[in-house]
Amino acid sequence: MIDWVYDRVMKKLSRTKNSLNQLATKLALSASLVAVLAGCSTSNEANLAPMPVVAHVDVAKYLGTWHQVAWIPNSFQGDCATDTKATYTLDGKDLRVQNQCKDAKGKTTEAVGIAKIVEGSNNAKLRVSFFRPFYGNYWVLALDPNYKWVLVGEPKRTFGWVLARDNKLDQTTLNLILDHAVALGYDRAAFKLSP
Repeated sequence: MIDWVYDRVMKKLSRTKNSLNQLATKLALSASLVAVLAGCSTSNEANLAPMPVVAHVDVAKYLGTWHQVAWIPNSFQGDCATDTKATYTLDGKDLRVQNQCKDAKGKTTEAVGIAKIVEGSNNAKLRVSFFRPFYGNYWVLALDPNYKWVLVGEPKRTFGWVLARDNKLDQTTLNLILDHAVALGYDRAAFKLSP
């Protein structure tokens, strides 16, 4: 009888030990993955200089429609062929963002999102979402004093837009805006003119 109890206890301890070893292995792998991911994001961002934004954005002047003049192509605007524009309206303390464009067949597509002003940014930094709860950075990097054009981007320099109140800008102004983007660490060749 003692041998039987001893065998049962040892088997139970062996199973528990195996379970604990498996758990420890999973935790170690998880910790390694987190460390690798954290290292990747830190190393990518460490190579980039801090991204300055404009000193202040007057939200009331910023409201209305902006036309996309140039942009860094991205997957979420893949169907847009022409007439890309964004209209900003107040929605309580946030902004409502209505993006529109025409696809290759001339059909208008639309996406509606929300923009939250980042506290302490003097309205120059927004967090925008079209698919809540996921938000992306929308930083005002350069802005015409009369709110005729704006350079928008984000700290990783992956996305960028030149927007204007009209659907085109004169070449001199566009060059100055793109020169500013390059000074901030953007690749000028990444920007494409919007049709």
